[in-house]
Amino acid sequence: MTIHIYAASHLLPVSAPPIEGGALAVANGRILAVGTLAELTTAFTAPVTEFPGCVIMPGLVNAHSHLELTHFPSWKVRKGIDYSPRTYVDWIIQVIKIRRSLSQEEREHSVLEGIRISLEAGTTALGEILSDPGLLSLYLRAPLSGRLYLEAVGQSPQRSAGLLDAINGSLPLFLETALLPGISPHAPHTLSADFFRQLRDLAGSNSLPLMIHLAESREELDFLFDSSGPVAEKLYPFVDWLEYLPPARRTTPVAYLDSLEVLRPGTTVVHCVHITPAEAELLQKRGVSVVLCPRSNDKLDVGSAPVHLLKKVGIPLALGTDSLASNDSLSLFDEARFLLRQFPGEFSPSDVLRLITLAGAEAIGRSNAIGSLEQGKRGDFLVLSLRDNPVGDLCSAIIEEGRIREVFVNGESLHLPVSSGAA
Repeated sequence: MTIHIYAASHLLPVSAPPIEGGALAVANGRILAVGTLAELTTAFTAPVTEFPGCVIMPGLVNAHSHLELTHFPSWKVRKGIDYSPRTYVDWIIQVIKIRRSLSQEEREHSVLEGIRISLEAGTTALGEILSDPGLLSLYLRAPLSGRLYLEAVGQSPQRSAGLLDAINGSLPLFLETALLPGISPHAPHTLSADFFRQLRDLAGSNSLPLMIHLAESREELDFLFDSSGPVAEKLYPFVDWLEYLPPARRTTPVAYLDSLEVLRPGTTVVHCVHITPAEAELLQKRGVSVVLCPRSNDKLDVGSAPVHLLKKVGIPLALGTDSLASNDSLSLFDEARFLLRQFPGEFSPSDVLRLITLAGAEAIGRSNAIGSLEQGKRGDFLVLSLRDNPVGDLCSAIIEEGRIREVFVNGESLHLPVSSGAA
């Protein structure tokens, strides 16, 4: 067993208080021990790499991403679909138009660029949504861990059956890989009730978690209440779903998903911008986690999640970037700064760093392996340089001024040309 020790002026385990003069002992891609440099050099005879003026922290966990859409900004221009949608549904239609125009090669290049950008930004694990099983091998070969949620969208029984077969057929490909599978029924308004139940049962029979976009826009609420608004009047005709337009349900997205019995431990819902206090309590009771995507919500002008309410009732929260179709970067440090400024007083810098590491790992069901610097976990960690040796709050300094110096995955430096980070 080859052991190597990595030390820095500060070490932030996230699951424990910061360690001044901290160090990690790594062997065979796993963390062997965490402590001060003096403690580890006493316990192990191993080479030491020191990073003075730096902090070592866990690799970041992007709890909700769509790397398939990384090239969306350039596609808009190249495909001649470069306009500013006025509503959430107009944006969805724009995304569909662009996706219909893409070749498989364009999709592949977009995913590979998304992986590169994510790693350079310090993200070593994803809660990634994948709509095209043909791209799966790109992820499984990448130096990333986390969970890949196989997405399902559709209304017709024929399409539903085909997608179920495709998802089921993809599951064996995950054996002995760093990415685990999950299933993502897209949203309450984009799947039939029967299809939701079939995906729920498939997930249950394979012990897989679900990830669902929930209550992201007012249009979604209108549609679930009385089958009206832009979803019914624009989206359904555009995708030829008019024959599947349901009668007025007089319900809400949260209540609808609860009636389908998909709100349960292991389910993660994304956005939750438009929910009531009673619905927040229901999500907490059902053991559901919520991933916040504040910059995406802001860019699409759908509102902002009621984070005070979500925190008050005790719902586990994590942070995601969503995609470059609705965001300006895939940097979780950018997302962290935005969250702190959008919700002053709601989160401390320490809270936010937990959201983009251990809480993210918990949301995607991978906290046993990633998200914090603990014995037995993967050797996924970042080395960040700080402008000055911080005398105040270390977590604030990391978010506001840290610069990524190195990214380690499975105990090995990726030697990426990283200079990004908080500053």
